[in-house]
Parts: sequence; C-alpha cells; structure tokens
Amino acid sequence: MRKLWGGRFQGETDALIAQLNSSLPFDRRLWRQDIQGSIAHATMLGATGILPQEEAMKIVEGLKALEQELAEGRVALPEDAEDVHTAIESLLYERIGDVAGKLHTARSRNDQVTTDLRLYLRDVCDRLTEEIREFQQTLVALAEREIQTVLPGFTHLQHAQPISLAHHLLAYFWMLDRDRERLHDCRKRLNRLPLGAGALAGTSFPIDRRRVAELLGFDAVLPNSLDAVSDRDFAVEFLSAAAILGMHLSRLAEEIILWNSPEFGFVELDDSVTTGSSIMPQKKNPDVAELVRGKTGRLYGNLLALLTVLKGIPLAYNKDLQEDKELLFDTVDTLLLILPALRRTLQTARFRAERMEAVLEGDFSTATDLADYLARRGMPFREAHEIVGRIVRYCLEKGIKLEALDVATLKTFSPLFDSEVLALLTPRASMASRTSEGGTAPDAVRAQLAYAKQKLAEPH
Repeated sequence: MRKLWGGRFQGETDALIAQLNSSLPFDRRLWRQDIQGSIAHATMLGATGILPQEEAMKIVEGLKALEQELAEGRVALPEDAEDVHTAIESLLYERIGDVAGKLHTARSRNDQVTTDLRLYLRDVCDRLTEEIREFQQTLVALAEREIQTVLPGFTHLQHAQPISLAHHLLAYFWMLDRDRERLHDCRKRLNRLPLGAGALAGTSFPIDRRRVAELLGFDAVLPNSLDAVSDRDFAVEFLSAAAILGMHLSRLAEEIILWNSPEFGFVELDDSVTTGSSIMPQKKNPDVAELVRGKTGRLYGNLLALLTVLKGIPLAYNKDLQEDKELLFDTVDTLLLILPALRRTLQTARFRAERMEAVLEGDFSTATDLADYLARRGMPFREAHEIVGRIVRYCLEKGIKLEALDVATLKTFSPLFDSEVLALLTPRASMASRTSEGGTAPDAVRAQLAYAKQKLAEPH
C-alpha cells in the first residue's frame, strides 16, 4: 500500500507500530464523508485553476463512481491501508491513475480528518434529533392516555403528593426536548469548515474555502488554521450533550425498574422487551431498562476520556487526536441502540392504574392540601404546616388514615376547619387542585400537552 508520507523513509514500519498507528479499523465508517469532502475540494481546485479543469473533473467523476461502488458493496476498502483517507486515495489511483495524486493538492490529512468528522457528526445530530423526537411522540401518546391516572409523586423516594401519570411522563418529554435543543446547538457550532487550514498554517495555493463550505453545506469557515486542525471542542460538546441525554434516559430506566418490581407494581413490561432467568423460572427481568442504565456509564466515560486526551495537547495537530473517533463512534452506536429500545419498552408497557391509586390510600400525601386549606383562610403557612404536622402525628399514634378523620376531630386542631375540607383529602381532589401553569391538574396537563405538540411541530 502506497503511503502518503513514504518519501522520507527508507525502512519499513515495524508491524506492531503499523498496527498501533492504523486507524482504518474504526475510521472506515467515514468513507462517505471523506469522498464528499474530496469531491468538494477537487471541484474547488478546478474552479480556481489550481488544477486544470479536465483533471479536476476526472477526479470528481472517479470519486463519484467509487462512492457508488462502495455503497453497493462492489468494492471494499483495502485492509492494509493506514487510514480511510489512504484507502480512498489508493482506490482512486486504481480507477484514474496518477492524476489521483493531485487530489491532495492544498490540503493535509489534518484538515481532511476533522472535516470528515464534522460532516459525520452533523449527520449524527440530525439522526439523533429525529430519534429523540420519536421518543417524545411516544411520551405524548402515553400521556394523552393517562391524564386521569393518579399515582404518588415522590421526593426523597417517599410519597409526597398525588400527581397525574401523564404529568410524570411529560417531565421526561421536557428533559428530552432540552436534549434535542442541545444537539441542535451543537450542530450549529460544528458546522464550520476546517478544510483549507492545511497541516496547521494554511496554504500558498489560491484556494476558495468559502466555495468548499458552500458545496458541503457548512455555514462558515473556521478563521484560524491552527484552531481548525487542533481542537475537538465540537466533539466534546457532542459527547457532553450525549452524556446528558444518557442521564435522562437512565433516570427514566431506573423508574421503570422500580415500578416493575413487586413492591411497586406500577407497570407490567411486555414479554418482547424482557428476559428470564437461567435458574429461576418465575423471573421476568427489565433488561432493556437495566442496560440503558448501565450503558450510560459508557457515555460518561467517553466524554471524560476525550477531555483527558485534549487537556495537555500543544498546538497544533498531534496523533493523540486519533483517539477521538472510537469514543465518538461508541457513543453514537450506544445512543442509536438504547433510544429505540427504551422507546419500544414504553410503547408495549401496561401501566397499572388501579395499583398506583391503591398505594395512595393512607399515605398522608394530601397533608399539604390541609395546610393550604388553612392558609387560604388566613393562617400563616408556617403555622398551618405545624398544625397539620400534629394532625399527622395524631393519626400515626392512633392508627388512623388522614382521609378517615371527621370534621369534629379536625376542629380540635383548628377552628378554621369545616365540612368543605373533607372533599380535599382524596388523592384525585388533590391532583385536580394543582391548576397552576405546569401543574398536575388534568386541565393544566392538557395545556402542557398542547404545548408539547407545538414543540414537536417545530423544525428542530
């Protein structure tokens, strides 16, 4: 295999060192982006007169033909190539001869590889954005069905206040919506062209970088050649957005795991998304949710690994930067696996509304409603809080449920109580009372759903 840098060297590279140095085993997935970038570069070389127009067009036509052959599987990248760039160029040599060597005029692998990576991540951001949108659509569909389903809302994993299941599910909708926004913002910043920066200092050829940016759909060119080839902050930003997305998915997965346990019994998972035990015949395990929770650690690790690679690299390009790709590819593959898997788990789940409501009985989760009742009648909330705390302690000592108290008993704690208060002590009444914007009352949830649908209709 012809090396792009072989003229300076007499001896052969040691086989072990060649293996260490090679990136083809993982950067081969950039072949399409490499060809796209090369087509734009060759087109510009011809338009500026750096290459004769007929030679530039011969290169472009050769690249387009090669792209078609690779896409159809009629040709494969040579396994002995050092990287995807060498592989593409060697295949181009086989098709058009020595003129293929002119493709590398006015560029370096340094600006070529980061261009490929930006093109790749741009496509990935678009694909992940659509995957997230589909996940959000699933949450909206479930929420529409479960507006009237009441369950305990938790703080500190303790029963806090009754809420709508729809409201709970929509909390994840908004987390994912911010994830979608982060990917959209990340895409904007990475969509700037590094090609033309050369190895580190630009080039003496009269290139037209803005024309290349236009051909490749970049919004702008990077203004500093050193920065263009040596930084990977766009990759760090993507990995950061991916880690936050993974965190949100993991939190949802954890709740599915808890809710699927016999102690909660809030949800029953479908056989198609669960597995059994090799020794315990009765088991039905929430493997998808557990794997989502576990794989989030990979997303965190990839982010930290790239930050660590970058933290001590002097300007400009260093071979350390080759470490960016495996981390990025692993994160992309992980997200494209767990997003649809967890979405399918939700789509096929059966929420057990009767169980959710049953566990609210006698759990004191309407205590805040009692305090609010007194506050609405002029009592300072802190005093109301103290009185209701004593009521709860009284119930615990007597073995009485809060909702079982009569007005006469309540009046022994405060004369402000009257018969109206009894209607507030049911979980459904408590849920229905939270009518503030963003609250859990059914009407507030319907308004939230309308807003969620509006967000989904937006272009990003």
